[in-house]
Amino acid sequence: MVKPVVAVLLAVECVLGGTTSMGAPLEISNDRVIVRCEPGDGSFTVGLLGKEGAFVSGKLAAGGGVGKVVSVSDQTFGSGKSIQVVRSDGSSSRLTVHSKLPFVLIGSTLRNAGLEPVVLNKVPLVGFQVDLGKPARELRVLGTGGLSAPHQNIGSYAWLAVAEPASRNGVVAAWLTHNRASGVLSPGEDNGRVKVEARGEYGRLLIKAGMSAETEVLAVGCFDDARLGLEAWADAVAKVDKIKLRPQPAGYCTWYSEKNGGAGDENSLAVLTEFSAKNLKPYGFGFVQIDDQWQAGQSGGNGPHKNFTMHRADGPYPGGMKKSADMIRKNGLTPGLWFMPFAGTASDPWFKDHQDWFVKDSQGKPLTANWTGTCLDMTQQGARDYLRDVVRRIARDWGFTYFKMDGIHAGTGTKQTYPESKYSEDNLENAVFSNPEKTSIEAYRDGLRLVRDAAGPDVFFLACCAPQNMRSYEGAFGLVDAMRIGPDNGGTWSGWASQSPIHGSRHYFLQGRIWYNDPDPVYLRGSIPLHEIKTMCSWTAISGQLNADSDWLPELSAERLNVFTRSIPAHGACARPADLFDEPVPAVWTVSDSRSGPRRDVVALFNWEGGERSFDYPVEKLGLTAKTEYAAFDFWANILVPSFTDNLKFKVGPHGCAILSVKPVIDRPQLLSTSRHVTQGIVDVLVEKWNRRSGSLSGVSKVVGGDAYELRFLVQSNKGAWKFKRCDVSNEDQKAGVTVAVKEESGLVRMTIQSPESRDVEWSASFDKP
Repeated sequence: MVKPVVAVLLAVECVLGGTTSMGAPLEISNDRVIVRCEPGDGSFTVGLLGKEGAFVSGKLAAGGGVGKVVSVSDQTFGSGKSIQVVRSDGSSSRLTVHSKLPFVLIGSTLRNAGLEPVVLNKVPLVGFQVDLGKPARELRVLGTGGLSAPHQNIGSYAWLAVAEPASRNGVVAAWLTHNRASGVLSPGEDNGRVKVEARGEYGRLLIKAGMSAETEVLAVGCFDDARLGLEAWADAVAKVDKIKLRPQPAGYCTWYSEKNGGAGDENSLAVLTEFSAKNLKPYGFGFVQIDDQWQAGQSGGNGPHKNFTMHRADGPYPGGMKKSADMIRKNGLTPGLWFMPFAGTASDPWFKDHQDWFVKDSQGKPLTANWTGTCLDMTQQGARDYLRDVVRRIARDWGFTYFKMDGIHAGTGTKQTYPESKYSEDNLENAVFSNPEKTSIEAYRDGLRLVRDAAGPDVFFLACCAPQNMRSYEGAFGLVDAMRIGPDNGGTWSGWASQSPIHGSRHYFLQGRIWYNDPDPVYLRGSIPLHEIKTMCSWTAISGQLNADSDWLPELSAERLNVFTRSIPAHGACARPADLFDEPVPAVWTVSDSRSGPRRDVVALFNWEGGERSFDYPVEKLGLTAKTEYAAFDFWANILVPSFTDNLKFKVGPHGCAILSVKPVIDRPQLLSTSRHVTQGIVDVLVEKWNRRSGSLSGVSKVVGGDAYELRFLVQSNKGAWKFKRCDVSNEDQKAGVTVAVKEESGLVRMTIQSPESRDVEWSASFDKP
């Protein structure tokens, strides 16, 4: 059996020169990290330049050999230095650093020096201990399975962070590539230290006699704020995979609706679409998606019907799917459709003569997964041709350009482990593909590439859902626009609160970098109290994640619809949970944005508890400056709240939230808040300028036609209160029927703009000094 060993091959390497050692310590560094290795036994340490000690002490899984330092060049990260450890069997190990990349990269070349082919599954890469200057009991581990103490040993897929909650100082270990293996990280505790073991799981990695195979690449780094390390890793993955996401949409899913739910039907969908186009599209609403139950086929008693070549003859869309897609598009919205690209039902007459299309189990029978059915083999040409035909029909013939692709893990040929997000043994090696040279992840990625190619460049791809089996998680990086990162939330407050904010928070750093996180819909229905609806919509909007509703919209009150409109579109700014390492469900979020002029900061407080909660949070942990007075406006309460300095102290009611726009009090008036969106200026204020000579603020805002748009100016300064003089809009806006009204109150001036049509309005407000 070939031994698993370690090397880095991100791209074609160019060896520019090197220093060879038979056993003496070797050292490399970049502008951040320094790596020392004892090639004789494969041990190494990683530290930060300018700091004593090492934050990681580890050992290469394959042991030692002859070491040398070489110069390397990578097409993504440029030049770098690598410690190479070569063994007598032809295998090798490398630890590499690149300029401006805050990680050491570890990977491997596996060599079969034998005379017979070998098949590998679990290949250990490296093990290491973390030293943050704190005992393990004071640290926390965050992974795909959530936040835990180190000794709980909750394994994670793709990434892992070990952090000290109070300071956020921590180590991030995460897989940078994901071409053939599912990367796993297993934490634990050893003699008061956190230990981590990293391995790749392939299912079936075939290495022929005398041949080699590359493992995936692991990135390890230490950060003053481990959140920034997770973000840096996601940015690096985006570069490696050349990720370019399509614009982030907001819209509607039929599935959970109490009325006309499931797939909806031809008539009700037309009513809902026309209503949404008229009342919600101006605010950023963009798609209407039909869910399960439209398709033909037989389930075989195992999940949905899975013949996606046609609609159900006796089903809800007698006129065919193209008719409804055309209707949605005619109303200016994007038509979306649910289907399962990699799933079938072997017992369905449609698939009777195509048993060769399915992944086989170890007995040669079609591999069956709970609910998903039988898994299409993306290494088998007939199955690939079938899927290509399905996708082309849905996208190019019927005209659906938003795909919700469910049961996505079927592409890996694995069983369902739903709703687990921590590491779960799933017998990956049991899946037998037609092409033995393809691993499970390779087959899955090939399938996703086929879908993208067949659908064309205009389709938005939402994969659903990672917790069905987390093998589908990392394997989809770079190949989908969005991913359901948690289980179904069920259409109730308790269902939503126990799923969406939990999973959306722990994966927040993927949002807008690797894909858009889909936490499942929000709900506006009458059975849910209004304050809980505000919390749902506010959390989704503040976190910036994919936002959709699943209610019968035409019968909702204006008050409930208004809450949804204040949460769309997505802000696209930098959002972070401040207490990511403190609580399983973070309760404090911040959004910061400087794209359209002065910096805007929003602090959002969420109370997931059944009683009132008192917050007392240091401003430094909010990304604000100590010893500075801050003014704040509470969006839903619609009031200016008392200013604060070193700590934000605030009380929030049960299942409630407070969304605060904050500004440091300075020597002049400021635009503190707007009424358009819970981010209070980030999505709607395009330009904002201060003219000191005239004492005026001016700007340009996106105003929705028929929606009263309020600008809230803070007139209190550190030199006293300024006096409001006048406000106005441009002559062109006045000619278009735009009107202005003003209301003054203590410390605040409210300027309300009314426009008969949606337009960018130029406004100004002038003030006299104290």
